[in-house]
Amino acid sequence: MQILLLSDIHSNYPALEAIEGFFQGTSFAAICNCGDSLVYAPFANETLHWLMKHKVWSILGNTDKKVKKLLRGKQFTKPRKEEKRIMYTWTAEHLDPVCKEYLFSLENSCRLTIAEQNICLFHGSPERPHESLFPDTDPERFEELAASCSCPIIITGHSHTPYHKVVGNTHFINPGSVGRMFDSNPAASCAVLTLDKDTIQVHHHRINWPVEHMVQALQLHNMPEIYQSMYLLGKKLN
Repeated sequence: MQILLLSDIHSNYPALEAIEGFFQGTSFAAICNCGDSLVYAPFANETLHWLMKHKVWSILGNTDKKVKKLLRGKQFTKPRKEEKRIMYTWTAEHLDPVCKEYLFSLENSCRLTIAEQNICLFHGSPERPHESLFPDTDPERFEELAASCSCPIIITGHSHTPYHKVVGNTHFINPGSVGRMFDSNPAASCAVLTLDKDTIQVHHHRINWPVEHMVQALQLHNMPEIYQSMYLLGKKLN
């Protein structure tokens, strides 16, 4: 039984489409998304409609929460950089009514059972929604988190860094970022979780997508030029 794992899409619908095309013909028991679906690209509505269409198990990330705050008529103090704030306000101003309703329906975490396996989705970690976990994070921290959560499979995002770590009987999985990689490789990152009777396997994938479409869209909407460079280079520049 296979499950497609996604996270940190950041409104990058062209990358999402590329992932769908890559796995065309593959039957997934479920698709899971660990949040930060919005901001930093001009495809917010397309992204959320894709998640709804495919009945994705999805949660909120920190960028999604800030968009919700703007939609409530509130302001935020972070991020302070103007080029980042522009991307948040643009997203909030352009979400259609269906997407707004969907965004407000999402929770901070999710627990589901597939093939008799309990799976938990968090954006950062089971204890801190904005905690960044990496492959080289202190092993003791993973042990603490494993003890704090009863799920044997914990899927997270936020760090934009793909990995699979086994700590005792707990599997920690980060599929990486679909929409905004930081490792100098623009290719979209995702993972496939395979559940068998006695085994748990994870395969990470890097999938090329038409970056030029993103550059053209950013130019069309007069978005800050720095994001063109970030998508072309696959690096975080701000």
